[in-house]
Amino acid sequence: MGYLQFGRHGVRQIIRTRDISYDNVVVNPLLFASQGLRYKRKLQVILTTDIDKLGKAGDTVKVAPGYFRNHLMPKLLAFPNIDKFAYLLNEQLKIYQPTEEEKQEDLTVVKESKEDMMKEYERAALRLDKAKLVLRRLIDVQKAKSRESKADPLELRSPVTKDNLVAEVARQLCVNIAPDNLHLPLPLSTLGEYEVPLRLPKSIPLPEGKVNWSLQVKIRSK
Repeated sequence: MGYLQFGRHGVRQIIRTRDISYDNVVVNPLLFASQGLRYKRKLQVILTTDIDKLGKAGDTVKVAPGYFRNHLMPKLLAFPNIDKFAYLLNEQLKIYQPTEEEKQEDLTVVKESKEDMMKEYERAALRLDKAKLVLRRLIDVQKAKSRESKADPLELRSPVTKDNLVAEVARQLCVNIAPDNLHLPLPLSTLGEYEVPLRLPKSIPLPEGKVNWSLQVKIRSK
């Protein structure tokens, strides 16, 4: 047992003190296995595509054999660092990789006109006006028990503010508005249905029969 223990520490000392110049030397894995150590062998592979935290297409990197065998090779993300594979990859990159001049030619900047922007604003305003925003909030149980009659509205544990409505509009309706677009003097503190007036630019035309824009809000208990 003492011999094995000494041999194990001896191999570990060899690994620690091994010079960098000996990286290319072939080491027999049985030397590690016989002493109860794991032989951390790395493969040099060439990446065919950009991979996060590993490298870009065409780079030569070292990976674990299992990672290459189970992940990179089945998906054709890399291949062994062999001369013929490296030559084929370089030729493909020359053919399929566009130059900087070609990239600049392909890029075209399209500027939105004022008419297009006004149409988008009008569609967003119509969506807000026709939709109904539904919120679920917890009620104040103590105030609910101390009500004089059941007809009295149930108060919320925390009132609904402008910021809450803005966040729900973005989440449910996918429309970005600002708190200034809502006319809400006081937060909504009870369950029920509300009609919150909207402050939108006058340049957005109103539908026929409407005087102003509004947002329908319904607050329900959880």
